[in-house]
Formats: sequence, C-alpha cells, structure tokens
Amino acid sequence: MKILVADPVSEAGVALLRQEHKVDVKLKLPAEELIRLIPAYGALVVRSETKVTKAVIEAADCLKVIGRAGVGVDNIDVEAATRRGIIVLNAPEGNTVAATEHTLAMMLALARNIPQAHHSLAQGEWQRGKFTGVEVRGKTLGILGLGRIGTGVARRGAAMEMRILAYDPFISEEQAKTLGIELTELEEILAQADFLTLHLPLTAETRQLLNAEAFQKVKPGIRIVNCARGGIIDEAALARAIEAGQVAGAAIDVFETEPVRPDNPLLKLDRVVLTPHLGASTAEAQIGVAVDVAEGILLALRDEPVLTAVNIAPVPGHVLKVIKPYLDVAEKMGCLAIHLADGRLTEVEVEYNGEISEVETRMLTTAVLKGIFNPILQEPVNYVNAPGVAKARGIRAREVKSKEPANFANLITVRVRTDKGRHLVAGTLFGKEEGRIVMIDGYRVDVAPQGWLLLGPHTDKPGMIGKVGTILGEYDINIAGMQVGRTETAGTNIMAVAVEADVPTPVMLKLKALEGILGIKLVNFNAG
Repeated sequence: MKILVADPVSEAGVALLRQEHKVDVKLKLPAEELIRLIPAYGALVVRSETKVTKAVIEAADCLKVIGRAGVGVDNIDVEAATRRGIIVLNAPEGNTVAATEHTLAMMLALARNIPQAHHSLAQGEWQRGKFTGVEVRGKTLGILGLGRIGTGVARRGAAMEMRILAYDPFISEEQAKTLGIELTELEEILAQADFLTLHLPLTAETRQLLNAEAFQKVKPGIRIVNCARGGIIDEAALARAIEAGQVAGAAIDVFETEPVRPDNPLLKLDRVVLTPHLGASTAEAQIGVAVDVAEGILLALRDEPVLTAVNIAPVPGHVLKVIKPYLDVAEKMGCLAIHLADGRLTEVEVEYNGEISEVETRMLTTAVLKGIFNPILQEPVNYVNAPGVAKARGIRAREVKSKEPANFANLITVRVRTDKGRHLVAGTLFGKEEGRIVMIDGYRVDVAPQGWLLLGPHTDKPGMIGKVGTILGEYDINIAGMQVGRTETAGTNIMAVAVEADVPTPVMLKLKALEGILGIKLVNFNAG
C-alpha cells in the first residue's frame, strides 16, 4: 500500500510507516496537485496545513485512512470521508505531557517572575528585591477541567505539596479521590485558589467564563494560567483585574485572536507572562504525534480496530442499515441532555422502545455519549473512545430495551442523572431519516435538532416570551421556531426557542438578567 505524507511530521513516524509500506513525502502540494495524486494512495498523513476537502476525498480511489498528526481535524472533511468509508484518525495523546509541562512551567515562571527578571538583567540591571516571588508549596491550586492535561497538572501540583481543588462536573467523586483531588464548585475555587489553571474546551458555556464578574469573586492575589483555549478568559477584564491588584498576575499561552493583536491589553502589563501557543511545541510531542498517527494508520491498513478513529467504527451491514438513520438524532439528544443537566454527572441511561430494541444498539448508545461529552471536554470524543471516557470518569452508562412502542413505532429516551437531579430527552424519526426531539423533561415538543436552541425556564406570567423575543430582535437574531410547555415545578414554564445564529455572550447575559427568567441555556447542536 502507498502512503502519502503531505505535511512535515517527525521522521520517527515516517520510518515506522516505511517498515510495512511505501511512503512518499510530498510537502506543500497545491490543492489541484493533491487531487491529481491522491488516487494512487491508500493512506494520507497531514497536520494542519493541508486541507483534505470533499474534492480530495472524492478523487481518492483506494484511500482507506487519513491520519492527522495532532488533535484537531478541522482541516479534514470528516463527513465526506465517513460517507466513503474512509477512517479518519488523530493523535490525541501525543502532546499531553508537553501541554501539562508547559502549564507547570508557566505557573512557576509566574510565581518567580522569571521572564521579567531575565529582561531586567539583560538590560544591565541588578534588582533582586524587585522580583521577589512566592512559593507554590502549601498553596491551593484550582483546576478547571480534569481531562488528561488537567489530571496531569493535578498530579504534578500534588508532588509539589500543593492542595488541589478541581471543578469538573463530569467526573465522579470516587475517581477524583483516587487522584487525591478535592472536587468542589467553581465559585469555591475562585474564592480559595492561590493559583488557577484552565483545562476546558471553548464552548458557549465556557466562553468568557472568567469575566469581570468572576474576577470580583476571586481570592485577592490569585495567579491565573491558561494553556487551554483562547476565549475562555475575557482578556480586557483580566487586564483590568491585574491593574486593580485583584489578580496578582497571569500566564497566558492561548488567545481569543491569534496571532495576538498589537492592541491586546495584556501585552502592556509587567505582571503577565505570555507565550505564542507553545503548549504542544516540544521535540518529544512532535515525535509522539507522528508515531501515534503512524501506529493508527498501520492498524487501519491491517483492518484492525483503531482506537483513535474520529468517525464511525465498522459494524455489520444489516445492523448499520437499521441504526444509521438514528445516529445523528441520538448524538443530538446527548448534546441536549448535557445542556439541561446541572451538577456532577453520574449516570446515563438510554432506553430503546419498539423495533429498534431488537438490534444491537451499542453504537447508538455510544452516539449519545459522544453527544454528551464533545460539548464539555477539551479532548475530542468519538465512536471508539466515548465508552472509555465515561468509564474513566466514573460515569455509568447502561441500556434498557422494550419491544413496547411507547407512543411511537421507535423511541429513544436518554436519561442523565447528576447529584442535583435527573433530566430526560426523547427522540425518534419522522419518516425514514428526519430526526426529532419529541420530549424534554416533562413536556411534549417537536424540535428539529439543528443549529442553535435556547432553553429558558421562566415564571408563568404574561410577557415572558415577548421579552426574550425583543432582545433577540434588537441583535438581529432571527427566531426559527418557538414552543412553550409547563414544567413539573408549579408556576413555571419552559420555552424552547430555535434561532438561526449563535447567540453572543452579551446577549446571553441580557437574557439571563431578565426578571422571571430562571436560567437560560444555549444548545449548539453543531458542537460535536
């Protein structure tokens, strides 16, 4: 089998591929040249530079696998590849240590004023007293997000005799205890942490999570590290908090706009350590992602299971024929369910009613888990690793089956349980392929799981719908549909508002501040 390497990757990965196959390295190929060459290859290796478009995939006559030497697959048309039966895989763990160590390096540099002291010394100065730092031993380290990197930071922080507090509603208390981590709520971490490090994905819920309001709640003198995603911090608000002395300093590797704009207020502050998105930039990480993707490609070419595949795993043809129309709606139901949930997720139950209960449904349950985890976790979750992610976080996932039709010929019901309650989402197909959400908690709906959906519990009084519609209209956000139903709580309703565009953070804050609104959430059905 011939393999094409289209972007620079470590020679260690290329050498591994050459042990079993012929490898051609052709870099910086124009799109038309890639389309011309691709029919001859069974595997393609890229990083972020080469765009593997639908046109490239359609031109591929014998392509079996596309490997991304890194995490993100935004440059690959995964949907087109899936339709052609081409496996798309990535290397999600190759840079974990690099990102973890960079976080620790940034924290220590911040604590001891190392970059500032170096700059002063290079200018011919000798000002020891000016750069007195603080020790990390005995301090409280707050961690937001306990994925692979967050967990690695926690372990290393504990080794430095720090007290570890963490916020991650999607890991169990038992799992956290095995790591020596105290789980608590976000506001408790803000109030107690001496150092705060972020390891979250950028979602509608986490965008500008640390804003002006949050900085008013932090422990005075807190030091903040962000090597996760730009946009989680309101950079202007952070700059003001540092200037005001509420925040002692910050170490930032990722930014809302990259490259950083010259007018970014953080560039002007002495108590800030900045690096240009270097979290994964180590020689070892580059070797790691190259070797990981090479190993995945070799497995795929041997027709063996690939643990890092990001698209659908093979299933028997007769089963796939039955479940395939339900895959999308199952994933969207998981996405909606996790947006409804408050508190720490402990259990996911998927119930199948009707004819669909008679076939193997594990892939559908995996689709639900994929929909639950992708909007909330920093690492990509796919059909292969979703069950493992649930198990690693101590979240129980189970199936219930009944041949009884339950008002529909086929019905899938997702129940999520947290330490604060339960939520239910049910869905089915209208016709052969049109997925619909037909129940949210205790009321009947008819929602097409597409685009964006605002969910707003509110007091049952006149004018609530009009207030929400007015604010959306002020910002030119078009309403595609709206439904209202009574909740199980007396005197309250819930509105489900389908909108045709993303709702910016300032608009969400305005909606949340409306009198009578009991909490409003934005569900992005495209988040997975």
